[in-house]
Amino acid sequence: MKTIILVALFSLSPAAHCDNLRSLKTLAEDGDAQAQFALAFMYDKGEDVSQDYAEAAKWYRGAARQGIAFAQHRLGQLYELGRGLPQDRAQAAKWYREAAEQGFAKAQYKLGDSYAHGFGVQQDHKESAKWFRKAAEHGYADAQYRLGMSYAHGQAGVPRDYIQAHMWLSLAAEQHLAEGKQARDLIEQDMTASQLAESRRLQGERMRKKNKK
Repeated sequence: MKTIILVALFSLSPAAHCDNLRSLKTLAEDGDAQAQFALAFMYDKGEDVSQDYAEAAKWYRGAARQGIAFAQHRLGQLYELGRGLPQDRAQAAKWYREAAEQGFAKAQYKLGDSYAHGFGVQQDHKESAKWFRKAAEHGYADAQYRLGMSYAHGQAGVPRDYIQAHMWLSLAAEQHLAEGKQARDLIEQDMTASQLAESRRLQGERMRKKNKK
C-alpha cells in the first residue's frame, strides 16, 4: 500500500512532482525499501521519469536485499534479459529463488523454467517440477500448463498421468490460456470416462479450496 501511495504522488502538478521525486529519492537513499521499490518501478516502466534500466536495477537491488519479493523477481528478469545489467543467468536464478522462497508465483515459475533448461543452474527436472507445482498451486496459468504437459508426456520429473495432466491443463484453460485449452482437448481423446470424471473432481476440489481463501 505504501508503494502505491508513493507512486500516486506523481499524478500531481509538475512542481509538486519535482518535490515528490526529490522526496522519494531521499527516502530511497536513506534505505527505505518501499521508496527504493517505487523509484525502481518508475525507472523500469518510464513512468514520470525517463526509462532507465540501469537506475531501475540499482534501486530494485536495494529493495531486493531488504526482502521485497517483487523487486527480487524483477531484478532476476533484468539479469536474465541483460537490461541495465550484464546478462547473467546465474544471478537471475539466484534472485528468482529469493522471491520464489517467499511464495512469489511468477518467480517460482521462472525458477522452475531455469531448472528445466539449465539456465544459471544445473539442469534438474525434479527441481523444475517442484517449482512449477508451487507456482501452479498458487494459480499461475503458465505453470499449470507446463506441469500438465509434463504429466501428459511423463517427463520433466513426473510420471505419465493423464488425470493429473487433464486437471492442470483444465485449470490453465479456465484462465483463458489458449495452449492449455488446446492441450486439454487433445488429451481428452485418449482418456476414459472414469479418468475424466476423476480429473474434474480434483479440479473442483482445487477450485473450492481457492474460493475459500
